[in-house]
Amino acid sequence: MKADPAGVLTGTHFLDGDQACCEGALAAGCRFAAGYPITPSTEIVERFAQRAPQVGGMFIQMEDELAASIAIQGAVWAGAKAFTVTSGPGFSLMMEHIGFAAMTETPCVVVDVQRGGPSTGLPTLPGQGDIMQARWGSHGDYEIIALVPSSPQECFELTLDAFNLAERYRVPALVLMDECVGHMTEKVVIPPAQEIEIVPRRYTARPPADYQPFEPGPDGVPEMVRAGDGYRIHVTGMTHDQRGYPEVSAEAQQRLVERLVAKIRGHAERIARVEETWTQDADIIVVAYGITARVALRGVEMARERGVAAGLLRPVVVWPFPEKRVRELAARARAFVVVEMNYGQVALEVERVVAGRAPTVLVPHAGGTVHPPEEILAAILAQAPAREVAR
Repeated sequence: MKADPAGVLTGTHFLDGDQACCEGALAAGCRFAAGYPITPSTEIVERFAQRAPQVGGMFIQMEDELAASIAIQGAVWAGAKAFTVTSGPGFSLMMEHIGFAAMTETPCVVVDVQRGGPSTGLPTLPGQGDIMQARWGSHGDYEIIALVPSSPQECFELTLDAFNLAERYRVPALVLMDECVGHMTEKVVIPPAQEIEIVPRRYTARPPADYQPFEPGPDGVPEMVRAGDGYRIHVTGMTHDQRGYPEVSAEAQQRLVERLVAKIRGHAERIARVEETWTQDADIIVVAYGITARVALRGVEMARERGVAAGLLRPVVVWPFPEKRVRELAARARAFVVVEMNYGQVALEVERVVAGRAPTVLVPHAGGTVHPPEEILAAILAQAPAREVAR
């Protein structure tokens, strides 16, 4: 295992998704991770613990997921790029601190390798039941960014993107893998460090007397400083003013929360990302993500072999949701078929955005295995005109 001077493991490798995720974090400049072992995510930080000393980084195994999810935020305010990894039950425990990161505008990354649930569920088998929890799991109003890889290559790329987005918007960014993607091994191409775009932390150039930690810039995002650099900073989960001092009033709440929401919603079209296959002439749109998108693509291929005009829309960034593109497709689509390894989460968003212009059909799955492509094909054919199905 040989890295370039920047610590990036360049070249072509055969890695599983968990290993590729670790390399994406390192390539982004992450030098601190805290975690607690939980299947099927542990391999990410096992590799980080091995690689971190080679690049001047550090991994700490904490006593539980609550400790891990707050330790990374302390590291961020000390100047590091940091992340933690978990699955199912651990992700539930981290919810309060995801809300804390949103409120304190702490740029950090949380990787959730999803497994079957609820509760302990299926520790070693896949699920996609954490999608809505990722968006709404903590209390109150806030915005996050969540990316969903469907291959080890994307585990590298989207983990890197998650760090960049976290820094650009000062939000917690989530990587929502699933057990299949985390444990599958494929070719992963990692470019040289000089070809990788890294978004630096937006540190202030103001003198201490002129700096307020939560004074927004033109895009609604404040500048940061490192703790210990001579600036006065106060970081609290309470509603606060631009100095960071608690201000318990409806007016302060309105100003702060409106900005926390607007800095993501105002850039949602720039952040949202999809991949499309055969949607240009499709009147039946299949929506799927993660490992399920790979299976759904086969279902779409089988439908096309039968003369049915089906296409695949894969959300790469699931939060913020790609509303604009779904709305555009809804103007001409006959139906949307949403394939998820849960009992309906992204399907609710599709249905909301389509707003009755076409039916939204859910193809659910409880997890543990992937959908059979034939099941997806059957759902597509059920929405196709009879003349097409008869071909």
